[in-house]
Amino acid sequence: MTLHIKNGIVVDPKNGIAGEKMDIFIKDGKIVEESEVGKECKTIDVSGKLVVAGGVDLHAHIAGGKINTGRAMRPEEMRFVRRKSNGLRAAVGRTLLTSPAIGYEYAKMGYTTAIEPATPSIYVIHTHEELDSIPIIDKATLPLFGNWHPVFKYAADKDVEKMKSFVAWVLERTKGYGVKLVNPGGVEAWMYGGNVSGLDDTIPGFGVTPREVITTLIAAVEELKLPHSVHLHCNNLGVPGNYETTMETIKLAKKFRNDNRQVLHVTHVQFNAYTGSSWRDMGSGAEEIAKLVNSMNNVTIDMGQPIFGHATTMTADSPFQFELHKLVKAKWCNKDVELETGAGIVPLVYRPKSPVNAVQWATGLELGLLVDADKIAVSTDYPNGGPFTAYPYIVTLLMSRKFREEEMKKAHQYIEKATALPSIDKERSIEEVIQMTRVTPARVLGMENKGHLGVGADGDVVVYDIDPLNYDSSDYQAILKALENPLYTIKGGEIVVKNGDVVGEVWGRTFWVDASEQTTTEIIEADLDEYFNYYTVKRCNYGVEEGWLHNPVRITAG
Repeated sequence: MTLHIKNGIVVDPKNGIAGEKMDIFIKDGKIVEESEVGKECKTIDVSGKLVVAGGVDLHAHIAGGKINTGRAMRPEEMRFVRRKSNGLRAAVGRTLLTSPAIGYEYAKMGYTTAIEPATPSIYVIHTHEELDSIPIIDKATLPLFGNWHPVFKYAADKDVEKMKSFVAWVLERTKGYGVKLVNPGGVEAWMYGGNVSGLDDTIPGFGVTPREVITTLIAAVEELKLPHSVHLHCNNLGVPGNYETTMETIKLAKKFRNDNRQVLHVTHVQFNAYTGSSWRDMGSGAEEIAKLVNSMNNVTIDMGQPIFGHATTMTADSPFQFELHKLVKAKWCNKDVELETGAGIVPLVYRPKSPVNAVQWATGLELGLLVDADKIAVSTDYPNGGPFTAYPYIVTLLMSRKFREEEMKKAHQYIEKATALPSIDKERSIEEVIQMTRVTPARVLGMENKGHLGVGADGDVVVYDIDPLNYDSSDYQAILKALENPLYTIKGGEIVVKNGDVVGEVWGRTFWVDASEQTTTEIIEADLDEYFNYYTVKRCNYGVEEGWLHNPVRITAG
């Protein structure tokens, strides 16, 4: 389809456009110049409405073993009907959405790309099958490396060349997009009944530390010139006082440099931003973390904002999930993944009158307000902090001081003592929230054709019923209504949402990174043969072929 989006008010921070009346043209799925479209062009007049690029979610658990285990644990989730078929597919789920619901609900908010951030490589066939069943949005998946035996071995040997080779081999076998670490070394220790407590603990059986695992993988990723940096879930997640570990971890990036992007992305930082020595004196360390992140040019973070209400926590941080299970006395499932990683799932309710939950809610918002907009992305760590469908709510909280005041009245007043949120008057502008939901996550992921509306960008465009040059931040209900119900969501030049309802369905793409030209697997062949001698799957059966994916896009590293 050739499309002409006429008379909109464009906000496109990457290209320096801050509320300019413009026309946008799309042809063959890409933004093009007016001269490239002919007379046979569909025109939609969006006079006075906000026009932006499609949203990008860089961290949401949308496919794979954990979310399916969660669905099995919580059949009550499926009582929440989001959409009857009506010519498309039925969509259900409260916090654990079915695959069709995930695609539809992202599109209904104006999001067109989402990344599954934690895939055990041995389960990647399942992950890709599920990603392929999510309609509309573009996807990618990050395989897990932080508790894998070959990674420990190469880090202990300080062998960056072998680490590079192993990373490239895994990305090719899994059709993965980048390198994810979760509680490096912690899950291996958990298999012996323990955990690691900091960057310099020794990982059982390997004589290596989380610090060495992280820095060796950063070195390998940078030398391979992958589009995305190391994507890190820090040690000590969800523990009072853990902000010190987080800051120490962020400082590891000072040893590395990349002129095009960050060298380390620290994810769902809210869960790693607590002061105090116990849950009785827990507070927010967001201000200190924000100062550190703002002072560095090679680190980015995302919020991990909790939403009051139901959530389902699921992470490859098995020891944390066991502790959470004991703390909240909820049902729990643990999964140990052979020699690679592990995972746990625990249902949870964030209660506004709980002092701890209120501090968590306030801490996420502090990060969203205090960290520079080009260094932080909006996320809930779906479904850990709650459903991604709350993004319009989060963005409205960031834009409206009055809305925050109203919501703070519902929360436990301990936040006045334990956080700085009540004293923060800042209101994010539309340009800043578009930066945090489009430009920054696209740049963090190294996706050059996403997050903006320049010529050559993907034809993913959203029109909201709000005038960016004339809106009142105190009228938060109008802002929230507009963000929850786009007038149009356009995916690759096709109108998929109109007036807040899904009207069409397209198949998104799955991006993966081929780094084979940057290294050779010859130097790890003997190691792989030895590894598979002790594995329950033969090497020839490990991984997925590109032809098995519905709509793959290979990106060559370098």
